[in-house]
Amino acid sequence: MDLAFAALGLIILVLAGDVLVRGAVNVSLRLGVPALIVSLTIVAVGTSAPELLISISAVLDGAPGIAMGNVVGSNIANVLLVLGVPALMVGLGTASCDTRGSYLQMLVGTALFLTIAFMAPITWVHGIFLSGLYLVFMALAIRAANSHRRNGTQTDDEPDNVEGADPAAPWWKIGVYLGLGIIGLPLGAEILVNSATAIARQYHISEAVIGLTLVAVGTSLPELATTVSAAFRRQADVALGNVIGSNMANLLGIIGVASFFGDIPVAQEIMGFDIWVMIAATLLLVPFVFLRMNITRIWGAVFTALYVGYIIWVLV
Repeated sequence: MDLAFAALGLIILVLAGDVLVRGAVNVSLRLGVPALIVSLTIVAVGTSAPELLISISAVLDGAPGIAMGNVVGSNIANVLLVLGVPALMVGLGTASCDTRGSYLQMLVGTALFLTIAFMAPITWVHGIFLSGLYLVFMALAIRAANSHRRNGTQTDDEPDNVEGADPAAPWWKIGVYLGLGIIGLPLGAEILVNSATAIARQYHISEAVIGLTLVAVGTSLPELATTVSAAFRRQADVALGNVIGSNMANLLGIIGVASFFGDIPVAQEIMGFDIWVMIAATLLLVPFVFLRMNITRIWGAVFTALYVGYIIWVLV
């Protein structure tokens, strides 16, 4: 029953996250907010909403190990699985993408997160710093986007290029989207955290391992869906940008906000192994960002195999 409830919680989370993004995107477009700004802010944050709700629920329910495992595991999954699967299917033409600026920001965020992890537990004081830095990075992204628009260097800033956009959507439909998302996210998070905690206790598995595997994969499904869609539309920049933006949101925004609800310890097993796997996965993107290499099907197979190997190692 616990596994069934965990699956139910995951399904609710994915569906609620999708409709919330759609509702928020269409509200912004109806109010005249540029589509590019919507992509950089609402869509990026929206696909990370499951991780946020899971982390907050885990802290409030006295299972902070799930919160930390969820964030670290999601960042590993975002690089190896979320990029690996679509690359394995159709390949990603990342050679034409310029994500150096945002990737450098992610590296800075990762280094600061690692430093704070050594000071564990992560408290609200650390949370203010982390979430504040995330807001700075978001502001820089919005400023750069506006600069591109003014200079006429952005050519694809049309509503149809934003996931879930429908400029003609009626207000009642938008309201339904927002309502379902607002209700569904906390509901799905609560069901998933409770069932995952029960599974951990029943099978004597640590909360950190549950967070690193079951919860991390589940909450990365919105990113995976977005990236697969972008890959088939030959929008490698959207795929790579989604992963980079989501990883920054996880390390800075989500852990930062979750720490306001209670201290977050870092399990020794995460500190000794998983966090270093996360850093290695992050650095694995260096040749694709700076040397403009394509993530071919071969690389997709390598990424996916590495993730499968990681999961087996963690569970065994």
